[in-house]
Amino acid sequence: MGAELGFVLINPYTISKSRTGGVIGRFLSRTGLELAEARMFAPSLPLARQYADLVRGGLSRLPPATCNLLADYILKNYTPDPLTGRPRRVMLILLEGEDAIRRVSETAGHVAISGGETVRDTFGDYVVDERGNVQYFEPAVLISRTHEETAAVLKLWGAYSDADAGIVQHAGDSLADAPGWQRTLVLIKPDNFRFPNARPGNIIDLLSRSGLRIIAANVHRMSMAQAEEFYRPVRQILREKMKDQVTSVAVRLLEKELHISIPAPVVAMLENNLGPLIGDEHFNQLIKFMTGFYPPTCKPEAFHKEGNSKCLALIYSGVNAVAKIRNLLGSTDPSKAPTGSVRREFGHDIMVNAAHASDSVENAEREIKILDVARNRITERVRLYYG
Repeated sequence: MGAELGFVLINPYTISKSRTGGVIGRFLSRTGLELAEARMFAPSLPLARQYADLVRGGLSRLPPATCNLLADYILKNYTPDPLTGRPRRVMLILLEGEDAIRRVSETAGHVAISGGETVRDTFGDYVVDERGNVQYFEPAVLISRTHEETAAVLKLWGAYSDADAGIVQHAGDSLADAPGWQRTLVLIKPDNFRFPNARPGNIIDLLSRSGLRIIAANVHRMSMAQAEEFYRPVRQILREKMKDQVTSVAVRLLEKELHISIPAPVVAMLENNLGPLIGDEHFNQLIKFMTGFYPPTCKPEAFHKEGNSKCLALIYSGVNAVAKIRNLLGSTDPSKAPTGSVRREFGHDIMVNAAHASDSVENAEREIKILDVARNRITERVRLYYG
């Protein structure tokens, strides 16, 4: 069987209860599928109604009563709040790989919770009375079970992906009007995507302790141009940092090998030339890690092309968002980060340190703009599979 494109819609209740990371981690680790795209939606009334009609139409081949239960759930929970008119947050993730639709369906589990180990068993609820009438229903996620249903649903959501999705900062549970409200960027780095695993979800789970809202999501592959602009402030920091470190090592080695004392003018020459040279190489290695391309050998025609390395870009919002996220990430050097922090748990070294977070409100806005986090990549991906 060839590659397929499956999807998971993470419900508003699941998102509001900060279970997003657990759900994503479960699907990635248990399906073995690649995270192809992600996007935050604020479904409009027309989108929710059309989606409910599709589900009620029975393309999933579920019993009519189950289709009606799901459709009614969508009309109640995916539509804007009837009192405030404010939308709700729904995250769509696309999962790619062989037999994707079946794998996603099996991992999600049945609508009627069975007490097993599926996503719905863990994060959903299905309560019936003694007569079998449903009293409470929360399926945690919505998925599809057939190729026909997957195609129809993704075409529908793709058609609304420009109008109803992007950066959703005015949803009903947003605190955008609160004093001290900020938004900040988090990049879950390429080392977490070497193979399908739960790490991206686990990182999101740790960050949920901030109490902040995820208002945008995007699977991003940095181009060389984007990476160099994104990390431009880091280049000079590395050049300055390497001056003292490299010079002292070089002087010590030269004096030991040559049995001479290095005069001050030569020390200054090493400091002004060797330090920045090593700093630039560290910068090149950082760009290679983030894009898959090594700057000195990258051909000009590839400078603006998408890189080979994948990140998950997330925008978090809330009061004092920048500081809250950076405190949960921990020190840039994982060995100095506190126990329980993201970088201590998942980082390897200063470069391969699991995640990046903006260090100021101003840099957050600069970085969000460089990566164009609001860009719609869903529609293009859907067209590749379903026309």
